[in-house]
Amino acid sequence: MTIAYKLRKTYVYTMEAWIHVKLKLGMIARLESEPEKELTKVQSLGFPTCQIVCWNAKLYTEDIAHRLKLAAEDHDIEVTTVWAGLPGKYVWDFIEGPSTIGLVPGGTRGMRLKALRKASDFARDAGVKSITTHVGFIPENPKYPLYISLIDTLKEVTRFCRDNGQSFWFETGQETPVTLLRTIEDVGTENPGVNLDPGNLLMYGKANPVDALGIIGRYVRGVHAKDGEYPTNGRELGKEKPIGQGRVNFPVLIPKLKSLGYKGALTIEREISGPRQIEDIKEAKIFLEKLC
Repeated sequence: MTIAYKLRKTYVYTMEAWIHVKLKLGMIARLESEPEKELTKVQSLGFPTCQIVCWNAKLYTEDIAHRLKLAAEDHDIEVTTVWAGLPGKYVWDFIEGPSTIGLVPGGTRGMRLKALRKASDFARDAGVKSITTHVGFIPENPKYPLYISLIDTLKEVTRFCRDNGQSFWFETGQETPVTLLRTIEDVGTENPGVNLDPGNLLMYGKANPVDALGIIGRYVRGVHAKDGEYPTNGRELGKEKPIGQGRVNFPVLIPKLKSLGYKGALTIEREISGPRQIEDIKEAKIFLEKLC
């Protein structure tokens, strides 16, 4: 048996192994004062996982954390991350977005750091092993003073997450994959990860999601199953779409995730409200179950 044949046999076996990995599906659940209600909804829709999203830091209490943990156990639902929305003004576009979103803007960084600390402590008390947020429009120039100060801030963030036994996940969107890769490398700690949002990568015009995995794929710890279109002008994001109706090539993206060793959840995100949101989530579940 030649060495080439042995290598080919090993490769084929490895490919067969990952392609049969079954990824869990999940959905976004908002943190409320009574978390039991949201997790009941998650269970009723047939999902074994969810991401908890919170834009109100007043909800980060020990009591709500305890109730969330118990509700997750009672409903047999894995909370994969606490998605921490940060206080202050946010404008989701290309004009005001760079000066309002995430940890990049210096003027709001202090109060947002405090909110992230609260989110981390809350997640610890709830038994959740990561927190996630948008860091913002990370500068492309690594010598830019705003980039340098951001790295110092992110080192602080990852340290307090580490002390709480957690990883810190960057939500993709406002930065190119190579800038995100450089940022993770410059932070230099062991606990950063990526919450891949393929819809965001398209809607912000930053990358084709499948190609992006070649750059940041090894850091992916969570995935938002979201679809979208590229921008059509230089001021506004591209449009979000129901899964399967945008440009995200899920039949290629999911196998590539598996080939990189990804075993986490695919968390369906549909950024509309009302009955149509639930219907789109149900349809996305059916669409993704065939691919997972």
